[in-house]
Amino acid sequence: MRRQICIAIGLAALLAAAGCATQISSEVSTFGTWPADRRPDTYVFERLPSQQEQPDQQRMEDAARTAIETAGFKPAADAQAADVAVLLGTRLVASAFSPFDDPIWWGGGLHGSRFGHGGWRGGFGGGFSGSYGLGYGSGFAFGVDDPWRRHVREVSVLIRDRKSGTVVYESHATSDGVLTLTPALMTAMFQAALAPFPTTDAKARSVTTPLLH
Repeated sequence: MRRQICIAIGLAALLAAAGCATQISSEVSTFGTWPADRRPDTYVFERLPSQQEQPDQQRMEDAARTAIETAGFKPAADAQAADVAVLLGTRLVASAFSPFDDPIWWGGGLHGSRFGHGGWRGGFGGGFSGSYGLGYGSGFAFGVDDPWRRHVREVSVLIRDRKSGTVVYESHATSDGVLTLTPALMTAMFQAALAPFPTTDAKARSVTTPLLH
């Protein structure tokens, strides 16, 4: 009986937290050689061959658009004349977990890692490993996949100079929780990924952004 009560309390708390969150904290790492005297200009989204036919690609770009334009870029009227190309990626990895991992729900102490109960699953939905040495993809999911599953979520942004072909800025934002990559969560995480622009810091730092439902 005690175990059933703990399960019910733990599940209710998880779902309440997932449904009522108003902000999200992401760990953000940034890299690049964006010149200090260069002002953001026009941009165009770049799609890899594997992303061309992905049904969720447009929604991923829509989720990132506000963050890109808040950073100072403007959509190019002529894609061929754009100053930079922006390449986006997402990743979702999930693991089963138990409320008994947390001693607040169970008196038996911490029973191993939160991420040690069901192995890992996930992927890139059309990812690749290219000349940049990075993995990118365009797949993402919606809603709470499983109340006993915890997700590690990542969004990535590459900004490439169109004239030279050089990647001048790269950012990764990572968070974890019971929610998968909903559109609202993606929007908030892309905002976190570009919040430091144009500064760089390879050491991950926490960035909190609004989570609008």
